[in-house]
Amino acid sequence: MDNYTYLSNADPKALEGLYQQYQSNPESVDEGWRKFFEGFEFAQGDYPMLPNGQATSPSSSSSGISDKEVQVRNLIHAYRTRAHLRSKTNPVRERKDRKPILDLQYFNLSDADLDTEFISGEEIGIGKATLRKIIETLKYIYEGTVGFEYMSVRDPEQLKWLREKIEKDALSFNPSTDQRKRILSKLNEAVVFENFLHTKYLGQKRFSLEGGETTIPALDAIINKGAELGLEEVMIGMAHRGRLNVLANIMGKTYEQIFNEFEGGATPDLTMGDGDVKYHLGFSSQIETPNGKKIELKLAPNPSHLEAVNPVVEGFVRAKGDEEYNRDRSKVMPILIHGDAAAAGQGIMYEVVQMSNLDGYFTGGTIHFIINNQVGFTTDFDDARSSIYSTDVAKIIDAPVLHVNGDDPEAVVFCVQFAVEYRQKFNKDIFVDMVCYRRHGHNESDEPKFTQPSLYNLISKHPNPREVYNKKLIEKGEVEAALAKNMDKEFRATLQDRLNMVKQKPLPYTYQPLEEEWRNLRRATPEDFESSPETGISEETIQKVAKALTSIPSGFKPIKQIEKQLKQRKDMFFKDKMLNWAGGELLAYGSLLVDGKKVRLTGQDVQRGTFSHRHAVLRDLNTNEAHNSLNHIEGAVNDFEIYNSLLSEFGVMGFEFGYAMANPNALTIWEAQFGDFANGAQVMIDQFLSCSETKWQRMNGLVLLLPHGYEGQGPEHSNARPERYLQLSAEYNMIVANITSPANFFHALRRQMTWEFRKPLIVMSPKSLLRNPKAVSPLDDFTKGSFQEVIPDTSVTARSVKRVILCSGKVYFDLLDRKEKDKRKDVAIIRIEQLHPFPVAQVNKILDKFKNAEYVWLQEEPENMGYWNFIQRAYPERQLTLISRKASASPATGYAKVHATEQEEIINKAFA
Repeated sequence: MDNYTYLSNADPKALEGLYQQYQSNPESVDEGWRKFFEGFEFAQGDYPMLPNGQATSPSSSSSGISDKEVQVRNLIHAYRTRAHLRSKTNPVRERKDRKPILDLQYFNLSDADLDTEFISGEEIGIGKATLRKIIETLKYIYEGTVGFEYMSVRDPEQLKWLREKIEKDALSFNPSTDQRKRILSKLNEAVVFENFLHTKYLGQKRFSLEGGETTIPALDAIINKGAELGLEEVMIGMAHRGRLNVLANIMGKTYEQIFNEFEGGATPDLTMGDGDVKYHLGFSSQIETPNGKKIELKLAPNPSHLEAVNPVVEGFVRAKGDEEYNRDRSKVMPILIHGDAAAAGQGIMYEVVQMSNLDGYFTGGTIHFIINNQVGFTTDFDDARSSIYSTDVAKIIDAPVLHVNGDDPEAVVFCVQFAVEYRQKFNKDIFVDMVCYRRHGHNESDEPKFTQPSLYNLISKHPNPREVYNKKLIEKGEVEAALAKNMDKEFRATLQDRLNMVKQKPLPYTYQPLEEEWRNLRRATPEDFESSPETGISEETIQKVAKALTSIPSGFKPIKQIEKQLKQRKDMFFKDKMLNWAGGELLAYGSLLVDGKKVRLTGQDVQRGTFSHRHAVLRDLNTNEAHNSLNHIEGAVNDFEIYNSLLSEFGVMGFEFGYAMANPNALTIWEAQFGDFANGAQVMIDQFLSCSETKWQRMNGLVLLLPHGYEGQGPEHSNARPERYLQLSAEYNMIVANITSPANFFHALRRQMTWEFRKPLIVMSPKSLLRNPKAVSPLDDFTKGSFQEVIPDTSVTARSVKRVILCSGKVYFDLLDRKEKDKRKDVAIIRIEQLHPFPVAQVNKILDKFKNAEYVWLQEEPENMGYWNFIQRAYPERQLTLISRKASASPATGYAKVHATEQEEIINKAFA
């Protein structure tokens, strides 16, 4: 052991490095080391640094720093860094030995030093003290029911604040009698509610909070403390564990509503959708804190895919902060409630944490509250993660973690109040890991002893958190035993009254401005999809947007390729009056900004565009300064928000879904780098995008741009899997389109904001068409008209046509090239621009003109992919013959020559 060293011990090289760092910038080193070096320099006159970097040991000098003093400081540092590994955070079983390396022998100290006085006691606020007293204080602070994990925080200001808060406020934290009664009351509500449901609805799934009931006083304390610090709105995201309890005892959902759902008395209104199980539904309320402050509460609806709701909550909070709180992030806060197994096991958790400090996704900090019940379904934590803690993902953003024993409600309340203060002060994420247990199995019908018999033997004998806390208070004389007993009796009577339909009177709900905007919209009807509304814009608007798109600031020096691009833009708008894809797209965004709408576009490389077509943000050649062209439109109120995202699909798409869910007046767009990459966000597509309206009665207008088209780029860069979206399409739930003209794309985007309702829009967006000279639209097409669901072939006469080819997307131009080359007048090519809802009446009207022709559906995708199966289902009116690639396991070949041969075969068959 004598040779044992670690970085912070008196290793000469480490000390020398720290000293050099101190000399360069005293504020950059820990405060304790700063004081040490100040004392060291004071003693330098008598005890200079030796040539080999080791300091002498002036043990006989009152002004010198002894080796022992250095080691005591190292001991203090070690407690701050690793004592959380020894803290008493587990309420039901002994913690594993995590080798915290805190024993005296590791610091060249021994029992003989315990009664020696050291000035190092000043470091933890107790002045000059014996080593025994220093260790007692360290144990009290760092080995109690809270494990403080914060020394990985590298920001000096935050680190200093955290240390002072931990070593001063934690010592002095002493709730008043009224505060303790509040904690007991909320615990009582939580425990009795669960117990009541368990006895009344035995065997029904409710995903009990039993064992983790301290969650309720914790959330109550977060909300109350937040309101004190200026918070006006909280958005909670959580899975099913404890959700009913949170709805009842935090959100204020009436027990009558909850019991009615259990009794099956709630008559479903299926005209509003199919609904969802009771522990997935969202809720909004307004409550009044004990200090008389009103605060908005929202619980996000979510599916059973654990943690999937996290980015949705973050996007929602971002939108609310942008629109309703003038970007004051301290006014609205996300709380994400995690299970320990899910927090460690779900990759979306990493994505959300990684995006937390990025400009495009910053929400002012999140409080992560882990209900750590030590079991994931039936899996022990030993098999659920490789890390020691489920919260170790916090280290990637230097977020502090407070591990706390769920059987110590006062410690839990201290931690969550600490977390709120930290979040409000620094606008950073913080984690509270409440270690508790799960009294029942995963749901109430499971038998947990199948898989954890020894653990559940302990749990079955363990008193609930209210009983533990009540006993503690009685011993302290804070409350009389009768008080807690009466609380239980009175609350049970209240529950029974509510079950007997005695009405509750929650605060009347006042709709917020954005909620009023949603209320002003209406549900779509089938008639809405028979034709599209007018979405043209004025010449004046075109001029305003064109000027912004073709101008750069004085002194701004773009690269040569951009100079060429700007000239092309000027020619398009002012000379040729013919727009390509980028021109039509940017004109749509700019015109919406002129209309007073918000436009938000994110995704990987969206500022430039994956295919270098958009160039919405230009860069100065010399300074790298950004110029966002659409932020300079005369008269526009809002900025064009366009952010290159982190390399994420699941998290980023979820964030944008949440943003669109909050603000109906924002055109919110997520663009995939290639359409195939949306595969990584399939949970978000299946569980949120396609069905939120029918499950949760929440409309959403999110737009997905998914580059799609067969150009020989291989299996991962060809196919955005349109069949998946079409398979999910029913009941007018979303729009699926494959658009072939810039003007039609322009109208599709503007239609999103023109409709009196909101629907998701999935666009199989182009790649090669971005530069195809035929994929252009005259400027007149932007000043009038509307989105065209179907584009007929006007180059032929009906009587001469023998074959009508229906197709969608880029393959149209391959067909057009062959038709023009061969001068074929006997073939008509009909473009289906919107696949769902399928424009049956419009297609029939066109095909009725070709009475003597055969009808073909042509696609470049394999037979088992693309549109074919959907077309057969959605359009059974006509007998269609299929031309496509053969059915395939892979979306496309990886060989350019094979691709070219396959593509030629399809085109040849079309004209055979």
